[in-house]
Amino acid sequence: MAEKMEFDYIVCGGGTSGCVVASRLAEDSNISVLVIEAGENCLDVVGSQMSGGMLQLLGGPHDWNFFSTPQTHAADREISLTRGRFLGGSSGLNGTLCIRGTKQDYDDWDVPGWSGEEMFAAMKKAENFRGKDWFEVKKDAHGFDGPVNVEPHDLAPISERIMESLQDQGFPLDHDMFSTGERAHGCGHAPRTVYNGLRTTAAEYTRGWEHKTNFTILFKTQVSKVNLTRTETGLQATSVEAITSDGETKTYTARHEIILSAGTYCTPAILLRSGIGPKVELVKHNSPCHVDLPGVGQNLQDHLIVFVPYEVLPGLTYDNKLYPEEALKATYEEWVTKKTGLLSTFPFGAFAYARLDDRLQDSKDWQQAKTADRDPMGQTKSQPHIEFRNTECCVGPRELPPASGKNAFAMVTELFSPHSRGSVTLSSTDPFAAPVIDHNYLSHPLDLLVLTEGVRLGNEIVMQGKATRDLILNSYPSELTQHHLHKTREEWIPFVCRGATTCYHPVGTCKMASAASLADDPAAVVDERLRVRGVRGLRVADCSIIPKIPNGHTCMPAYGIGERGVEILRDDLKDAGTRREARSGKEERL
Repeated sequence: MAEKMEFDYIVCGGGTSGCVVASRLAEDSNISVLVIEAGENCLDVVGSQMSGGMLQLLGGPHDWNFFSTPQTHAADREISLTRGRFLGGSSGLNGTLCIRGTKQDYDDWDVPGWSGEEMFAAMKKAENFRGKDWFEVKKDAHGFDGPVNVEPHDLAPISERIMESLQDQGFPLDHDMFSTGERAHGCGHAPRTVYNGLRTTAAEYTRGWEHKTNFTILFKTQVSKVNLTRTETGLQATSVEAITSDGETKTYTARHEIILSAGTYCTPAILLRSGIGPKVELVKHNSPCHVDLPGVGQNLQDHLIVFVPYEVLPGLTYDNKLYPEEALKATYEEWVTKKTGLLSTFPFGAFAYARLDDRLQDSKDWQQAKTADRDPMGQTKSQPHIEFRNTECCVGPRELPPASGKNAFAMVTELFSPHSRGSVTLSSTDPFAAPVIDHNYLSHPLDLLVLTEGVRLGNEIVMQGKATRDLILNSYPSELTQHHLHKTREEWIPFVCRGATTCYHPVGTCKMASAASLADDPAAVVDERLRVRGVRGLRVADCSIIPKIPNGHTCMPAYGIGERGVEILRDDLKDAGTRREARSGKEERL
């Protein structure tokens, strides 16, 4: 049978949002959908199905293996930027955390159709929540019939102690606060995309696609560019050029539309290779500029995190499940045979949100940046500045010192609402070349101020909290032990700059804006209907559209973007005028 080369819709990238868009469209048997995915099926990757197996995937063939440029304000380090390279994308290579942020985060986008109420409803649509007897669920906050299984996490002993210390240090306990988004300061339990010992990924949306005549997925196929045709009514996206695993270049035609869902790093790269982006950038690579869009690849944002590790008394962490090697073998065997144990979940424990207003009153930078209705980070009182979480064994970025055989955990501090902005540009027009990713981390002084104060508070929670203060044997680096509990903020800054690393939440490089504001926003790439400016038949549906990063994690927003995106596509499809008109008159392939 000849290979099918024409489809109604082509989705470029089978990541979290892409899987949602493609599978929801294919629910209509009259619509044909093609997904072009650079990796393989994550359902065939054991390390993805095993929640605790994430670390074994880092740096391997299922990781895009991107790195930042040297980060001037973060000790000139090139920071690893892990992304999932398989169907399901980073939903198969993340910490499984379902932390939505607050509704105000999405209201702040100020884009019709993307309010907090609408995004929370879209995230619920993806969810199939599975409760536990001990978890105090807010049922109205959850979905119970979506493809994504979600359950609470049973805490390790060290995490139970951290939760107690958080409450002792002024963080009220609210079990389901990370689903409701109604609390800016408190502690609780972060649900996970896990059930019965298995990670759930966005690939669940596509399960059974092989048996559908209208749904096609191409694996190990790299999107090169979108082909444009100049018609009498303007530019039209008509087809996608892609390179198969055997090196053959093929062209797939879209009768209706092309949707880019390749993620915050790869979607702008595809646009740039297609001649859509800042003219000044395209000229550098001797590439034609078909649409001069200055915002493509700009507005890059991410959450920074800092790990502060502590050695504790035996029996509190899960390190005995990892060390020595024989213990790890037994732990793996337990997962293989029973789908239980350490590898059946991801070892993050207690969680908290924090407002730091009172602690920052002594800072002139903080005081001078205040406005009438927003704090210096651009937040209302309903939005947190910082997230805390602890690990349940010695895991973390490569910068952490080795602790094999020790009982250790880390307090992790995450910065919300950063002011720093970075960019994604091309290193070359070769579709297999990694883009140039400059996050520009900590370039804004308020980011460093708030993150440092957050790390300082996290250390106090551990060292002063009634349930943990007597457990600590050592901390890293050694100068941050209890004897130096009262180090000043300035004394913490070098440690923060050396240790800050990505939380793998990149967003923003194809910024969305309302149709009404497009003309006044040169940084905007797509409108509220996800349509790329200046091109018909081309949309973006992934976290690159996010104008301002939410105060949570990006897994659930990625599902929400997919669900909202397909609602928009379906609504537009009902309008006969949005179907591709029969092309007539003069056309020119660009």
